[in-house]
Order: sequence, then C-alpha cells, then structure tokens
Amino acid sequence: MSAAGHRCGFAALVGRPNVGKSTLLNALAGEKLSIVTPRPQTTRHRVLGVATLPQAQIAFVDTPGLHRGGKRALNRAMNRTAAAALEEADLVVLVVEAGKWLTEDELALQRIRRSGRPVLAAVNKIDRLRPRERLLPYIASLAQRFEFVAIVPVSAAKGENVPQLAAAIAQHLPESPPLFPPGERTNRDLKFRIAEIVREKLTLELDQELPYGIAVEVERAVEEDGQLMVDASIWVDRPGQKPIVIGARGERLKRVGRAARLELNRLTGRRLHLTLWVKVREGWADNARALQQLGLE
Repeated sequence: MSAAGHRCGFAALVGRPNVGKSTLLNALAGEKLSIVTPRPQTTRHRVLGVATLPQAQIAFVDTPGLHRGGKRALNRAMNRTAAAALEEADLVVLVVEAGKWLTEDELALQRIRRSGRPVLAAVNKIDRLRPRERLLPYIASLAQRFEFVAIVPVSAAKGENVPQLAAAIAQHLPESPPLFPPGERTNRDLKFRIAEIVREKLTLELDQELPYGIAVEVERAVEEDGQLMVDASIWVDRPGQKPIVIGARGERLKRVGRAARLELNRLTGRRLHLTLWVKVREGWADNARALQQLGLE
C-alpha cells in the first residue's frame, strides 16, 4: 500500500494508575489484549494492540500507570517501562478520568511535557460522571493545563465515542504504509497472554488480600493429544502468602484455574489443560534477575 494519504504510527496510552488505559486499549483494538481489574497497577508490561482502519493503522501501546514511590524494584521497572513507551511514541494519549485531576495526573503530564511529543487527551469514564453537565467545564479546565492536539471524551467500558477517538488519533500520526500485516493484533505471544490471564483471575479472586508480590510464569505449553498442556507457576514473595493463594483445601486455586482455563479455551479456540503451582521466591519484586526472568526489565 502506498503511504500517500495513509497514516501509521505508535500511540502510547499514558496516565496514572486505574484510569482505564487497559480497558481503552481493548476497546480500540476490538479484542481483549490487556488484562483488566479494579486494582491500580494491574498492568506491568508494555502491551501492543494494533487497530487497522480504512486509511490508517494505529499501534496502541498500553503502559503501566505512572506513579510516585519507587520503594520496590518492580515499581521502578514499571515506571521505566511507561517512560520508555512514551519516548518511542509518535503520539502520546494522556488518559484521564472525567471529573478528576489528581497529583499523579499532574505527574504524568509533567513527564509527557518533557518528552516533547504531541499529546491528545482521552477523557475516560464519562459514563460515571454525575451530573453529565460537569463534562464541558472539566474539558475546558483540562485545555488550560496543556496545548493538547485534541481532547476526546470517551467511555472505554461502554464503547462510547471509541471510533471517534481512534479517528482523532489517526489524524495526528505520520503518513506511512502499514507497519504490521493484516490481522496482526498484538506483539505478545500465547505464553505471555496465558500468564496474564491467570494473574487477572488471581487478582479478581483475591481482591484486597492479593499482595503486589505475586507474579505468574508459564513454564511449559505443549500440544499433546489435541490439547494444549500448560504448566504455570505463581510466585509469591513470602511463605505466608502461599496458603492465601491456595485457599482452604485448595479451593481458591481451583477457582482461579477454572476461570483462567475457560477464558483461555475461548481465546485459543481449543481445549486447554492448565496446571498451577504456587512457589515461594522471597523478595522477587526487588530482585533484578527475577524481574528480567519475568520480562519486566
């Protein structure tokens, strides 16, 4: 395809934790590529989602939420991941929550400002704003904070205004032929997506009990007798966390495994056998080698 009139580039979704960046990525890509939970800092990796429009191809990059506090190596690695995606983007999409402007929103904007990249603001969760008349004054106040190329209100969860947001992003990308072949949706392989879905189900199951020192690693994924056989390890960073994850008589771990397996069956379109193991690796979230093993560095 000729580059004439066709736009293509990388759009980094950046913002504080829990503003809905992953939900927005999934809505824009038209497929669940990034896991979503109510807990902040669920996203730890840079996840690419490709949307192909009639005259544009957008490579959306979901990033961990930019946040203060670098007490753990994991948190510092997440901030570095977000900052690196910002530096490599053709356009930065600052995702904010309608009606709110917190200290960490300002932190994200300061980092974006230093990057020198053009910035579009996506005002998310407009479906939750009450009364709705507050939206226009909020957008006006946001426009005073920075010279955004556009400000687009959206509800990622409800799909409201998502096509309009994609069109606005495409307008501000460079002219270029597509960078990805038709049908390609993400740069992440199946092992990564399995590990992330297991971690999502863990987060939803454990809710407030879930320590941030939990990670999932797929150790084996092979085809046997028409089934995908998967062995995955759940890392905890203290011995006392292991029985919390397993639950009484192993019931909690069984529920997590069942929920993950059902979603993975839908994702892969085939039967999948999932075996989960819980292992203690003390202090992994402060261990550079462990972070590298998990693809977090």
